[in-house]
Amino acid sequence: MNNIKTLLLVTLTALACICISCTNKEKHYVIGVSQCSDDIWREKQNAELRMGNYFHNNVELRFAAAYDSDQRQIEQIDSLVACGIDLLIVAPNQVATISPAIDRAYDSGIPVIVFERKTNSRKFTAFMSADNYEMGRQMGEYIAKRLNGSGKVLEVMGLKGSSPAIERHKGFVDAMKNYSRMEIAATLQGDWTEETGYDIVKKWKKENPTVAVDMVFGMNDRSAIGARKAFLEAGDSRPLYCGIDGLPGKNGGIKLVNDSILDASFIYPTNGDRLLQLALDILDGKPYQKETRMMSAIVTHDNARVLLMQTEETMRQVANLDRLHQMATSYLKELDTQRMITWLAFGGLILLIAVIVLLYLYRLGKVTLRRERMVNSLWELKKEELPTLDSPASGDDTTLEAQTDKGNAATSIFFTRFKDVVEAKLEESELGVEELASEMNLSRVQLYRKVKAITGASPVELLRTARLKRGYQMLMTTDMSISEVAYKVGFTAPSYFTKCFKDEYGILPGDVRGGNGITND
Repeated sequence: MNNIKTLLLVTLTALACICISCTNKEKHYVIGVSQCSDDIWREKQNAELRMGNYFHNNVELRFAAAYDSDQRQIEQIDSLVACGIDLLIVAPNQVATISPAIDRAYDSGIPVIVFERKTNSRKFTAFMSADNYEMGRQMGEYIAKRLNGSGKVLEVMGLKGSSPAIERHKGFVDAMKNYSRMEIAATLQGDWTEETGYDIVKKWKKENPTVAVDMVFGMNDRSAIGARKAFLEAGDSRPLYCGIDGLPGKNGGIKLVNDSILDASFIYPTNGDRLLQLALDILDGKPYQKETRMMSAIVTHDNARVLLMQTEETMRQVANLDRLHQMATSYLKELDTQRMITWLAFGGLILLIAVIVLLYLYRLGKVTLRRERMVNSLWELKKEELPTLDSPASGDDTTLEAQTDKGNAATSIFFTRFKDVVEAKLEESELGVEELASEMNLSRVQLYRKVKAITGASPVELLRTARLKRGYQMLMTTDMSISEVAYKVGFTAPSYFTKCFKDEYGILPGDVRGGNGITND
């Protein structure tokens, strides 16, 4: 049986090696992407990451969105790390609260790329972002010049505690300081969403109905749109509106400026493809910049139409590339299927050969295996369960299996007596067939034939089985050493006891005290 199991293991291992040999041996990377929110800006960036991944078939991207929840993002980062990612890309929801989770990832040896938003720690591998302070400052300069240096501006901030909101506000305020007739009517705390922008501006407008606002600066385009809805509902069409993001597409900031819904926006680049390339450079051990500043530009009526045409053309080409990728993926899947069928056929042939060999070995070992099981079972039978031994004709080797088929279920006083004699003399290492026959008042030949007729095994085999069972029991119930047990049950050498024990039970004597059980199969 052990030979059969060994051959089967070797066969399966060979098949596994065949399958592995026809797979790509290029190192596989798992990159976790923790987004602080789920919005059109991040949808575009995620799409760019996936698009960049088309050129790298050894990369798996795992995305998580926290929906502006600090606790959810902390849990998601810890979960990504626990899953065994090779690199973490993270946009922290807030500066202070997310930093400990990022630090834990970095301290565990995982490279970390912080993008778009900052942490209050230096525990990161690389940082990529546009200059939020400069965007706020340039937007402040634009607003002041657009209003000819005189007017009131309502500022709608992004999420409290997030680095873009902090830096854009600082840049905007610094720009306003250069214009003595410019006034910030109020700074309202938003959270980057259109809904919140609408709610807080509506409330402020209700509380300040007489304040005339010339311009609303939303720290992103959605906040500006929310503020615009609130002013229009209040019947106030005076203000102009500026935002930041400048995304392409139907509802993006570039089109909003082109359609005069926004007066200006600021392109905040997503650069998902560059972000992925940075990650791969780090993982592949290539040179990279620790801090990368992405280029950005203001969008006004003067350039919105050109930018819109360019982005629409780019998006069209991206869509075409995506379709080509899907077609190529479909073709490669068909090719892989054909290869798999070929290898399965080859593997099936090897398996068929192995089965033939296994069947041959099984037939060789069947009789011995059945006899071993029968001996073990018989030695444990109670007196009333033993078969009756009929007096067979001379030379008749009737086995227990044949007698059982005939339905003979009477008791055997002879075998009970034989067991009693064996168990009483187990400690005698010199005990043999001659001594057993003498105790049974039989000749050596008579004893052999009777025992063989009942069990299908010889007296020597039964004696060894009895000694091993007694030894197993002593190992389980006493603190005697293995050597002491071996001598106690009649073995002349502990090494031989160990060998017989391993052959019988499939484990070493020492394993019994380690908590392992016996497998009779």
